[in-house]
Amino acid sequence: MLALILPLRAGYSLATSIALIQFYISKKDREIVLDNLRAVLKTDDNATLHRIAKEVFVNFAKYLVDFFRFSKLNTSYIERNVKIIGRDNLDEALKRGKGVITLTAHIGNYELGGAIVAALGYPFNAVALDHKNKLVNNFFITQRRIAKINVIPKGAALRRCYECLKRGEILALLGDRNFSERGIQLKFFDRDCSFPKGPATLSLRTGASIVPTFITRLSDDTFQFVFGKSIFYSSTGNFEDDMQKITKSCIGVIEGYVTKYPSQWFMFRRFWT
Repeated sequence: MLALILPLRAGYSLATSIALIQFYISKKDREIVLDNLRAVLKTDDNATLHRIAKEVFVNFAKYLVDFFRFSKLNTSYIERNVKIIGRDNLDEALKRGKGVITLTAHIGNYELGGAIVAALGYPFNAVALDHKNKLVNNFFITQRRIAKINVIPKGAALRRCYECLKRGEILALLGDRNFSERGIQLKFFDRDCSFPKGPATLSLRTGASIVPTFITRLSDDTFQFVFGKSIFYSSTGNFEDDMQKITKSCIGVIEGYVTKYPSQWFMFRRFWT
């Protein structure tokens, strides 16, 4: 595989060229990304939208290069290429003994973020949706195993999520896409959207803190990995109301990151319907 054979910079260069070709030939993906960015940036300026959309394609291609290279990930790479901020927020949350939900989104290099957490010695679990293509799915499973990520298939998610939190471990959840028919309706960039109940439900049921966790690419292709302050909400006894308030806090954090890093929000489906 070229991503493993080539030096990292050469891999990024090749990926960039392929991404730009994909941007021009894939009208469907291009239009979806442009529509999503139009809502985020609140602009109809085509030059701005196309420039940032191209960056989305390029950054996603680089994300894939990093994913393919998980076998090369080690502490030396992390020390050279990743600036970690707020790790004490994660450690403090873990000390509560209730497990931790790391909340992230399709922003930056979330797969690499999970691999780094596992490489730092934390017991790390992530819920993942199976790919329809069996070969692709098996490849993703293999790469995550290489990174020592314990993958929880969506079909077995709920029980195993409770189990890992009960053991005091980390559970990673993506908060910007609802895969079920039953979500929470909230505003996202002033538009109605459905969000997953998982983070709020699990936090309320188990007492686990939610730690916003985002790894974003910098201009020199190194990374900034931020563990934010815990979102912890004591139950009032009104479960639905509590869940709504927690989810709203989570979405507020995600919206802030999408606003700051629109070219690293990898949403290749129409977010608002």
